[in-house]
Formats: sequence, C-alpha cells, structure tokens
Amino acid sequence: MPSTASLSTALLADFQHEAGVTRRVLEAIPEDRYDWKPHDKSMTLGALASHVAESPTWAHSMLEDELDCASMADWKPFVAENRAELLAAHDKNCAGFREIVADKDDAFLASNWKMRSGDKILMEAPKHAAMRSTVVHHNIHHRGQLTVYLRMLDVPVPSTYGPTADYPDFG
Repeated sequence: MPSTASLSTALLADFQHEAGVTRRVLEAIPEDRYDWKPHDKSMTLGALASHVAESPTWAHSMLEDELDCASMADWKPFVAENRAELLAAHDKNCAGFREIVADKDDAFLASNWKMRSGDKILMEAPKHAAMRSTVVHHNIHHRGQLTVYLRMLDVPVPSTYGPTADYPDFG
C-alpha cells in the first residue's frame, strides 16, 4: 500500500531519528582530544565533530533553487571549542532544519535544486532528495567516521544501529 505521508513528514522522521543517534555520538567526543586525527590527511576530531554539528544548516541553501559554491569563498566552517558548544550547535542546527522542512509542501520539496561551482554542476536533485543526501546521509557517513575515531582513542563507542562492544545492550 502506498504511503500517504508528505515528503516533509517522511524527511523529518528520518532526520529526527538520525539526529538523536548523532547526538549520542557527539556526547562521547572527548574534549581533551579535539586536536587528534588518525592520519595527516584526516580532519581533527574537533573539526569532524563540528562539521557533523553544522551540517543541518545546509538545508538553508535549498530554500533557493541553486547554490553556487564558488560564491562561498569567505565561508568559514564552525569549529567548536568544547562539548557544550558542540552540542548546543548540534541542537540549534537540528531545530533549524526541522523548522525549515516542517512547513514545506510536496511541490516545493519535489522542485529541483542544483549545486554548482561556477559552470560545473556538482549535484542536481529534487530538494527533498538533496536534503536527505547532503544533510541526513552525509551526516551518517561522518558519524561513522567519528565512531572509528572514538574506537582508535579507546573511548566507548555509543550504539548507533545496534549494540557495540562497549554497549552490548544498546546502552
């Protein structure tokens, strides 16, 4: 039987679930190790966690039909200095995402969005799919990286989609 849920309802349900899981991982980030990174080519733990906390703000760019990354030369990524700042940013940005999506109808969310860098098209998709890909899925990807960082630092890894060696009962 086909679903009668709106695009915003479905997107928000996925986002809400993943945001809660992501918060658990961010809560585990040791503030005394923000400068640590597993490899010279890797982001630091603090930069990666901050990137995860900031990513829900990308939905703002999808209120328009197009984003030209070439126009973002002055953009500076958010970098939290401590856990409180990291979690506050995550919570604020998640609330902002929910606010942006909640009142959008299916026609708006099904309309096309394009990300470019000058003349080069980087992505083109319906807005709901772009939000799911660049906010929800992208965040899941980086959250997975964070769990590897935690394991490498011998920090207990929180449950995400099931138990971990540290929390066998989904703790």
